[in-house]
Amino acid sequence: MLGAADIGATHWIVFVVAILIFLTLDLGVFHRKAHVVGVREALLWTAIWFVIAMAFGLLIAPAALDDWHRPQTLEFITGYIIELSLSMDNVFVIALIFLYFRLPQQQQHRVLFWGILGALVMRGIMIWAGVELIQRVKWIFYLLGVFLVYTGIKMLFVRQEGVQPEKNLAIRAARKFFPVSTEFAGQHFVTTIDGRRTLTPLALVLLMVETTDLIFALDSIPAIFAVTIDPFIVFTSNVFAILGLRSLYFVLAGAIDYFRFLKPGLAVVLVFIGAKMLLAKTSYHISTPISLMIVGGIILLSIVASAIAARHGGLHRQEKKSE
Repeated sequence: MLGAADIGATHWIVFVVAILIFLTLDLGVFHRKAHVVGVREALLWTAIWFVIAMAFGLLIAPAALDDWHRPQTLEFITGYIIELSLSMDNVFVIALIFLYFRLPQQQQHRVLFWGILGALVMRGIMIWAGVELIQRVKWIFYLLGVFLVYTGIKMLFVRQEGVQPEKNLAIRAARKFFPVSTEFAGQHFVTTIDGRRTLTPLALVLLMVETTDLIFALDSIPAIFAVTIDPFIVFTSNVFAILGLRSLYFVLAGAIDYFRFLKPGLAVVLVFIGAKMLLAKTSYHISTPISLMIVGGIILLSIVASAIAARHGGLHRQEKKSE
């Protein structure tokens, strides 16, 4: 069992190597051939990653498995739930990106796979920089709290413009410095046309997914700092949330209409977490167990409300057809 003080370079290396082995098996064995990922397969992998994450959360506790009051366990689980919840909004944006580029379904898993690798590197750097900043400049913690409250309120009242690749700096740079083909070339990000190395639309999709994740990380990583600034817990909870995101995409992407109240729910979560950060050093400090219950309750309520609204809308449409 590992406490925060016991975690050293060896644990970091073992964790990263284990994740890379899992990803290698995923792409090299389970998804060696491009195919359309069905809902049943996606549900299976979502469940597998969730169970692994929960098992890992228990194993990092510094005492026996039945001691749920140890901070590392609760911090990891709370951080994981927060990151996984905020990732759901990312899922729907990725679905819009795939739809915009008309990405074939059998290629979607490959883009998500490489997107995850890039996200792990980017988030690792951001987590390291964030922890260093908070430890050196204390008021940054409260600035992040204000930022989360502002972001949550903005999410509630400002309508998202949708996917706009022409405004994406990475896409514009790629088009400027590299030739880009108009046709997909199977699973290849680069192809050869008339003797010239050319990017395929698949490469542009990957760039769009990576930059989108970077934008979402600006919200999700400060959010977990409200729970802990232990870099190992922050990083590992992010990793498991991202790994679950890929399979979660294939579960949720086709059911966007059934989660209409999820975005407002995530906005409320951001406002709550920002407020928690601002109250951290006051007598109104919100503990990790209570934070876990509140965040879980908000997400659950959002999903239940969305399901009820979707069912009511479906019944209303059926009544109109029968008239």
